[in-house]
Amino acid sequence: MRRSNTPYLIKAIYKRINHWYIARFIAPQFDSVGTIPEIAHPRSLVIFGRNIHIGRYAQIICASDNCIRLTTWPSKQADAEIRIGDYCLISPGVRISAAHAIHIGDNCMLAANVTISDSDWHGIYNRIRPFRCTKPVVIENNVWLGERVTITKGVHIGENAVIGTGAVVTKDIPPNTVAAGNPARVIKTINPNRRMLKRELLFKDPEHYFYNQDQLDKFMLGNNGWLNWLRSLLKPNRND
Repeated sequence: MRRSNTPYLIKAIYKRINHWYIARFIAPQFDSVGTIPEIAHPRSLVIFGRNIHIGRYAQIICASDNCIRLTTWPSKQADAEIRIGDYCLISPGVRISAAHAIHIGDNCMLAANVTISDSDWHGIYNRIRPFRCTKPVVIENNVWLGERVTITKGVHIGENAVIGTGAVVTKDIPPNTVAAGNPARVIKTINPNRRMLKRELLFKDPEHYFYNQDQLDKFMLGNNGWLNWLRSLLKPNRND
């Protein structure tokens, strides 16, 4: 489809049902939730394991053909942990797998198909026993991970860092830098004294933010007719 023919009322009803579904079936799967997260296509969010935490005003964009997976695995030492901060954005295809601990700060943005793992899962010489080679991963506040970035065990990424598309991060990345490549290396520095707009600004006044989102839906969908919407479902044409 080139455009949405959905009437505003249908979109509004869908959003209410979606919010109910998230509160009833998704939020209880987290060990703690700051606020009920916004999740597109929540049935494509797969959560497995204990000690998975997410902060306030998370926005999780799932896709039916590219699900998001958050996984923690228990071991003899202790259950693993995933902790995601406030105001984070998680895009389709993100995989976060912890055998020890993965901590993600506030205002972080994870683009599509990012992979974060704190374990090799098997040793080079002993490939029978899992979880032998683990080191925690720490991603500080306001980090932006580009599409298809891979973060390996033991990595610490500093505040405000940007990791370029397709990078494989095997070593620590300093704060206020841009890193790219395989293996990732610093290619640019960021001025920490320059004003930076963070995702938390969107939710400075949450009621106003959500009101504006609803008004945008009204503007985009308000003129969509019911008959034309039904026709587009049954017999779409080039104008759809």
